[in-house]
Amino acid sequence: MAYRKVCDSQGGPLVGEPCPGALELDWDLDKEELPAAGQDLERRQTQHVDCQRADPGPDPDPEFLEPIPPSVSVSPHGRFERLQEDPNYISHFTRTPGHKGQRRLHCFLLRYLAAGVALFILGFLIGWFLHSPSSVKPKALAPESSDLLEELLTRISADKIEALQWSISRQPDSSEEARARFLYRQWVGLGLTDVQLSNLTALLSLPGPAPNSVTDHSAGQCFLPTGESCDQSRANEPSNQQFSYAAYSAVGTLQGEVVDVQYGSAEDLKRVKQIMNLTGQIAVMKLGRAPLLYKLSLLSELGFGAALLYVDPCDAPQGQSMWSQAFSVTLNPGGNPARVGVSEGAAGSLSSLLVQPISPVLAQTLLSAPVREGAEVCTPLSRPPNADRKTIALTVGNRWANKKIYNVVGYLKGKKNPDRYVLVGSHHGAQRGGGASAIMTELIAAFTEQTKKGWVPDRTTVFCSWGGSAPGHVGSYEWGKENTVVLQSSAVAYISLDSPVRGTETLRATASPSLLQLTSDIHRRQLLSCIRGGNCPGPNVSSLQMPGDSAFFSDVLAVPTLEFSFQQTTADQVSSLLSEAQYSVDSPQTLDPLFKFHETIAKMTAEAILRLVNDPVLPFDTLDIVLDIQNKLRDKSSVPPPLLRAASFLRDHVAFFQSEVMRPANDPKERDPAHVRMLNDVLRDVEKSFIVARAPPGIYRNLLYSLPGSTAKFSILRFSEDAVLFCNHSDSSGSSAPAERSDASCSGARERALDLILGAMHSADRLICFGLELFENYPADRK
Repeated sequence: MAYRKVCDSQGGPLVGEPCPGALELDWDLDKEELPAAGQDLERRQTQHVDCQRADPGPDPDPEFLEPIPPSVSVSPHGRFERLQEDPNYISHFTRTPGHKGQRRLHCFLLRYLAAGVALFILGFLIGWFLHSPSSVKPKALAPESSDLLEELLTRISADKIEALQWSISRQPDSSEEARARFLYRQWVGLGLTDVQLSNLTALLSLPGPAPNSVTDHSAGQCFLPTGESCDQSRANEPSNQQFSYAAYSAVGTLQGEVVDVQYGSAEDLKRVKQIMNLTGQIAVMKLGRAPLLYKLSLLSELGFGAALLYVDPCDAPQGQSMWSQAFSVTLNPGGNPARVGVSEGAAGSLSSLLVQPISPVLAQTLLSAPVREGAEVCTPLSRPPNADRKTIALTVGNRWANKKIYNVVGYLKGKKNPDRYVLVGSHHGAQRGGGASAIMTELIAAFTEQTKKGWVPDRTTVFCSWGGSAPGHVGSYEWGKENTVVLQSSAVAYISLDSPVRGTETLRATASPSLLQLTSDIHRRQLLSCIRGGNCPGPNVSSLQMPGDSAFFSDVLAVPTLEFSFQQTTADQVSSLLSEAQYSVDSPQTLDPLFKFHETIAKMTAEAILRLVNDPVLPFDTLDIVLDIQNKLRDKSSVPPPLLRAASFLRDHVAFFQSEVMRPANDPKERDPAHVRMLNDVLRDVEKSFIVARAPPGIYRNLLYSLPGSTAKFSILRFSEDAVLFCNHSDSSGSSAPAERSDASCSGARERALDLILGAMHSADRLICFGLELFENYPADRK
């Protein structure tokens, strides 16, 4: 059976290369030719063609799509049972009887006859072996998956990871090149036969020769970003600036009034815009609640000239004092800026704003916020209503340089499907390396040891250690772009080791919806033998946007992704985006002196790798995608009926498809290699249907990933509502900002987002229908 290319009703691609005339939808709200999106929803719904081999019956009642709590999205009962457990679920999808059922009736007697012959032959062979000489020893059988997993987990230990980390940290040269070459030698020595060390030249934004500074003209004081007073004797100390700058910020000096914009939300900006003219002013903004790049785009549109960023102490992890702690951020969404026309001669900036991270101490001084030392309840920083406005001068003196970035990539070849890749990624930067390189090397040692005993994986494992992570994930983005054509058709999953141990309080897992079930199962089994003596939290699994090098694979290529990590506290709705701030990290020995937390992450990652490279049918759960969509559409009052109908049809088809997937997964007789290979490609490609052409800055183009918030909602839908609020106020405020939006563009933002979601569900539905045809046609061709 050959693959076929499927397009939705608007020409959007589903599998493989883009179809001619594919729909290109832009997030830009300034287009005057915006169609009547509400009518387009109805038109696309009527053009949607259901599975031709099925009779779904009448259109389902929108009430059929009952809300499911987020906790149900991951269930211990596995795949198909979850819909059977839902008392409100009635399938509208039925299999059409045909030649398949007739053939089974004709073969009924033949099966019994064949079974009798098989029993006779089996008895004869048993008797022959019992009376044959025992001089010839039978060939050893390959270990079962469960035995192999036990051997892998036994091989991984905290002592071995600690020894590897010690050897990495004791290298005399701490440069990225030296670390990459050391890992290359280590991986080759462990038995990886194909290891590649590559480099590329990228434009990097680095701290300038003199510290960035903030001068308060009213008080006549000059401050460093940490809040300390400017001291010329310390100005040339690089340690003061190493973690106190915004990579790819504009450079120069700007004088303006301090404006407290809190988190920079649409509501916050509406409030401050009613008070004053914002053109050329300096915003003081907290990290959290929304991606930094998105908030900076709003500030730029309102005419701000600069932004001072800080982390509110009330949002910081418990037990960590960040009052005088410096940090850095990057304004690079990913990759080498030189690829998009940015050059060193053009100052290398990716933003029109001067951007500088500051400590909470300095933010408190600039906002004239009252000091509340010793208070039992944390009070967020804010400017008092009656405080005098301060005029300050911000100086940013970053420098740009072309430097080499190094990647190390090693391959553990598969046997049955060597052209299907499971990627495992970490980074080797001195600032953020932590224990990730040691865990990666220990995983390679554990898997290569099994190959020396005769085990060969089904699929190829690609171990990747990236360079240039801190300035914008340069190494992973550039390698991914260079290999995009291959990865789009061959990458199965990406397992991240970006920051495996960020703290010691909470074990968290982040995964794309299709991998939630696998991630949850591994999470639960690990908690049974928790390193903290049974005092462990329950599974904490989500599908939030993942920071780090996994972004290119999950957002651009829609490769299913997962990551396990220990964090300092349970990430709440505000602090889960604080990872955008890069602090000077503690050494792994300081965070985890016994390396038990590193061992836990290594074992969980090893189990995920083994399942993904060895399971005949990939452990992907399409039901979790449907349940995730259903949770995001719980507010039926604001969701058009065509969207609810599309979700209902998709749920029906996915439920039937998932039950059929269990046949080859459980029955070896159903595992014809060509049939299973096509089935696995359908499972892998479902998430690709949810990639949109563009999204707001900092927001994933993959619709299945969420942002933190009290209500589950599609990210582009959530920010389209913000855009409406932002636009409405901009139009009525008389602002002199250069990029005001029209009423038509503002009112159409939500409808356009709904149209994108509807098109994605149609694409996924037709791909699932193609997968169902595999089960309908395949048995009839068997001899």
